[in-house]
Amino acid sequence: MAWGVCIPVRYRPYLRGGIAPWPTPPRSPAHGAAGLPPAAAQALFPCPGWLRGQAPRQPYGTRPGWERGRSPRPCGQRGFAQGLGGAAGHHGAPRNVSGPCWPGGPAPAQGGSLGTAGSGCRRAGAEGTPTRVEPPPPNPTGRIRVRGIGGGHKRRYRMIDFQRLRYEEGTEKVIGVRYDPCRSADIALVAGGNRKRWIIATENMQPGDIIKNSSRISRMAVSANEGDAYPLGALPVGTLICNLESHPGKGAQYIRAAGTCGVLLRKVNGTAIVQLPSKRQIQVLETCVATVGRVSNVDHNKRVIGKAGRNRWLGKRPHTGLWHRKGGWAGRKIRPLPPLKSYVHLPRVASTLGQ
Repeated sequence: MAWGVCIPVRYRPYLRGGIAPWPTPPRSPAHGAAGLPPAAAQALFPCPGWLRGQAPRQPYGTRPGWERGRSPRPCGQRGFAQGLGGAAGHHGAPRNVSGPCWPGGPAPAQGGSLGTAGSGCRRAGAEGTPTRVEPPPPNPTGRIRVRGIGGGHKRRYRMIDFQRLRYEEGTEKVIGVRYDPCRSADIALVAGGNRKRWIIATENMQPGDIIKNSSRISRMAVSANEGDAYPLGALPVGTLICNLESHPGKGAQYIRAAGTCGVLLRKVNGTAIVQLPSKRQIQVLETCVATVGRVSNVDHNKRVIGKAGRNRWLGKRPHTGLWHRKGGWAGRKIRPLPPLKSYVHLPRVASTLGQ
């Protein structure tokens, strides 16, 4: 038994009233029936200082639950596995305790019998159980950073390949189109060569379709089919596109939501002007790759939630029920479109004239 790692059940009643002396350590067969001397027993069977009465106890209302006689946390959790270890020191503390690993007592001695940093116990007296150290919380302050998000059904993330030209050029076959809980659009499983990958499905993509990936820009615009991936310079003006790159080879960043599409407006001096679903226009290099067609799941915005519980399934928490007076920001306003956003870094005219 690792003394001090977990409080045995028969010693917990002493914690309610007052400090009781540490019980007589178990007698070792090697030292006879008389047991060990007190100094040697203390060295072999150390106990926390707060059980020996070295520090004043906290009031009953402020003591943690495991000190008031309740069942302690499993030793595999953070603090019991790290704070009691000989090599780990006393820097790891239980979640509901601030300061050293045992309130009011010094850290265990190095190399003591309280266990190591890699060992823990699920109940009093158990040893050799694998330790599961909990990661630190993402928000150590405890304050809600983003409201309205939390809970929901457990999801499994599918690694989507947003870079269509990651591998060599050629054709791929669509194996299946399925629902993805982590995004509004559907995803398609495509196979080409000896590999498979997930991509964003287009509106009319069906299993068995053959899609093409190309990086060539010819003089004549190509006649692309839906689902094909081409550079913007190879497509004719007015083509509906989706999964647009902002920089060549970076992967799709624009027009990925369900039912959205952009329009290739014009091509100027090695660049292309694309209108986004928000009517904003961006300028990118003509070597940026885009997918021809519209993103799948067009009727995503027409779905009926039906009840409040479905929003909780989706991980959306309710807002406050208090009435808030709306100001001038709530009305409809006609704002001008934002200026053209350019991802092309062209040399300035003044710098070229001065050379």
